[in-house]
Amino acid sequence: MHHHAYLWTGPKPRFDEEAFRRPPHPQPPPPTSGPELIQRYRLAGAEFPTSDLPPLETAYWLVKPRSIVKGTWCEPSAAAVWLGERLAEYAPRFAAGAYRDPGRLATLLASAGERLAAGGDISLGFYLEQPAFLSVALVGCGPHRARPDLPCPLSA
Repeated sequence: MHHHAYLWTGPKPRFDEEAFRRPPHPQPPPPTSGPELIQRYRLAGAEFPTSDLPPLETAYWLVKPRSIVKGTWCEPSAAAVWLGERLAEYAPRFAAGAYRDPGRLATLLASAGERLAAGGDISLGFYLEQPAFLSVALVGCGPHRARPDLPCPLSA
């Protein structure tokens, strides 16, 4: 097992475009559907697999472009170090001062390290100033526990 790292920052309104954060339904809308629904389905189908926008389900990071993988580690502790570095980098921009607290961040990292060691995923989100949003994820792979049908981005 290994973990892939993903990071996205962007405007909160873009993050809120949930239609582009989920894979399209396996069945397209019936031909009798309105043109607006059919167009939205086509857009979601085209955008979801190519966009760096965070998926609603953490495992779906694995179907995103290989180019957005920020790192891959076989050792959960190394993945946790990367997470700690990213949180330290972005903490000064967290909109909520309580999330900047070093003790809180240390507790969060300890919990994340345990989850990674157990083969779990980490998916965190923070509001940043401006308003912007930070999404950071570490996704287990080889295969994914809940979605073994999803391919490893390194083999795609």
